[in-house]
Amino acid sequence: MQSVVLKVQGMSCGHCVQSVEGAVKEAGATGTVNLAEGTVEVAYDESKVSLAAIKAAIEDQGYDIV
Repeated sequence: MQSVVLKVQGMSCGHCVQSVEGAVKEAGATGTVNLAEGTVEVAYDESKVSLAAIKAAIEDQGYDIV
């Protein structure tokens, strides 16, 4: 299991949290958003999903990874 903290721009409310966490889950990982810091901590299995796929899923929701 890998763990990484991603900086995500554009999150500002509870709906944003749900969107980002949902996108991470759909990609096959788990994510916990820290709205105050603008980050999402992602835990994933490299054999099942790539970090690039997780980032793409978040960006597909309209947020930017920095």
